[in-house]
Amino acid sequence: MLDSKDKLILDILQRDASLSVAELADKVSLTVSPCWKRLKRLEDSGYILRRVALLNEQKLGLALTAFVNIKTQNHSDSWFKKFVVSVDGFAEVTEFYRMAGEYDYMMKVLVKDMAAFDVFYKRLVNCVDGLTDVTSSFAMEGLKNTTQLPIY
Repeated sequence: MLDSKDKLILDILQRDASLSVAELADKVSLTVSPCWKRLKRLEDSGYILRRVALLNEQKLGLALTAFVNIKTQNHSDSWFKKFVVSVDGFAEVTEFYRMAGEYDYMMKVLVKDMAAFDVFYKRLVNCVDGLTDVTSSFAMEGLKNTTQLPIY
């Protein structure tokens, strides 16, 4: 169970994971050793999955964001596993979900431009049999993009 210090540590790290343990300890009013122990426990228990750098999509030339919705008639376990492995091989896919509702799967795709999306699309529809409907929507403007989770 998380206490208020654990939650504060998680909240602070979501904002800046580059803080040293000493800086983090100071922000949560702990000494370094107890803060490090809490941090280690949060990592070991799976609350902290990894610490990463968030990159600027625009500076990397990834100007086009597409949301791709997919329908299929095949829901077998073997087909699903093959599909997941195939999609995992696409660096352009930054998020991938199995959905409830009208579509079976949804993915977020980041590419340079429409020509790059077309190359991605052709590779996608040719890598796995059984896709019955692949529909894409393109973001005109990102209004909110965060990796910070609400911590209650």
